[in-house]
Amino acid sequence: MQPIARRTGSLPFDPLYDPLHARGLGPRSDYAPTYWIGTAGPAPQDDGPVTGDMDVDVAIIGSGYTGLSTAIHLAKAHGIKAVVLEANGVAFGCSTRNGGQAQISAGRLKRSQWIDRWGLNVARGLHAEMVEAFDLFRGLIRDHAIDCQPQEGGHYYIAHKAALIPTLAKEAALLNDSFGYRARMLSREEVIETVAHDHEAQGAMWEPDGTGIHAAKLAFGYLRTARELGARVHTDSPVQGWEFRGGVHHLRTPGGIVRARRVAVATAAYAPRGLHPRLRDRLMPIMSNSVVTRVLTPSELDAIGIRTGAPLTDTRTLRHYYRLLPDNRLQIGSRAAITGKDAANPAHLQGLLEGMARKFPALRGIELDYSWWGWVDVSHDMMPRITAIPDLPGAFYALGYGGNGVMYSAMAGRRMAQLVAGETLPNLPIFNSELPHEGWKTPFRRLGQWGLYHLYHYRDERA
Repeated sequence: MQPIARRTGSLPFDPLYDPLHARGLGPRSDYAPTYWIGTAGPAPQDDGPVTGDMDVDVAIIGSGYTGLSTAIHLAKAHGIKAVVLEANGVAFGCSTRNGGQAQISAGRLKRSQWIDRWGLNVARGLHAEMVEAFDLFRGLIRDHAIDCQPQEGGHYYIAHKAALIPTLAKEAALLNDSFGYRARMLSREEVIETVAHDHEAQGAMWEPDGTGIHAAKLAFGYLRTARELGARVHTDSPVQGWEFRGGVHHLRTPGGIVRARRVAVATAAYAPRGLHPRLRDRLMPIMSNSVVTRVLTPSELDAIGIRTGAPLTDTRTLRHYYRLLPDNRLQIGSRAAITGKDAANPAHLQGLLEGMARKFPALRGIELDYSWWGWVDVSHDMMPRITAIPDLPGAFYALGYGGNGVMYSAMAGRRMAQLVAGETLPNLPIFNSELPHEGWKTPFRRLGQWGLYHLYHYRDERA
């Protein structure tokens, strides 16, 4: 494995952290040993820990993509210079542990499932939101010269079994006919000739919008932009208590009380369950594993035949997401352990490597330069929410992307900034309702998750 540069004065990274059982992270925890942190270079300067009590207009909890985008849009569109509170280093959680895949989606549901749940008109509104979001995402990278190595080329859903081709073809037709979106189908031969020599591929659906990015460089670019616009980003400042008194939110950090008129929560799967009772158990944290190989040789590159830097995703329920990085390493990830206690079980890494070898036999046994895992913020109904918190004046959250937040988090930050500034959002389900609440049942859902994972594995690999 490649060594990871540590933050100055940091404590060792805890690989077994589990948001359902831990009281919270930090301060001063080191980053996960990801490829992104290992190759991003030093993080831009931040504002250090909170060192005394302060009064602010807006406090943002969480400095990942969503929190920083919220700060950027508050400054650009509303003239508000927010204070961002981060428990550890900037973008410590999901934003530096993902696969770097930007897709035209948010949450876990397909367009056909949107129609089933809300009808065609609402589904078209959600689709228009995603299209606008991708334009915003690209614009942020372009307009602020964020060097995150964007690799355009669309997104490929690769059928790992022939039986799934009709389902993909039906979804592609729906995208074209009902949404005017130019998805198209590729035969197995076209996939092999123009996309990748994936030995499992039986065909694919291609979406025009999809971009591979360097996850940490994107986050660090957002940080630099937010601070240039006047936001302050206080690292190693976890919110360890939250009270609302006299119309003011009192956020207790190790260095002092932050008194804020308005609060925006952008913690994804890394919020402690005790952050605030109104947020407790709104999410089901799901773990995802990822690895990056050593640099591939010319013969290995020829054998895997990947001709795009665009995101690739297979059709498993426990899907694999993979792509060729600009430095000719392969990155691949998938679902893994159910609990943090089991995260380091070598069986999970071996299962991911076996999945890579089925796709690309030439890479069986290849050395890895990076291996890590992280938590994904999956909502109980598989869709995100950007909304005000009822009965808590001046408080808002944007959560629940379900692994599809790299692109949409930019728009979520803009939408949450609009809410903070008192604007009305479009009449869509992700804005006009809260995340479903599972209460005391959340920890016990992992028993069901264990059973579902076995069922999904059977369907994915044997049925």
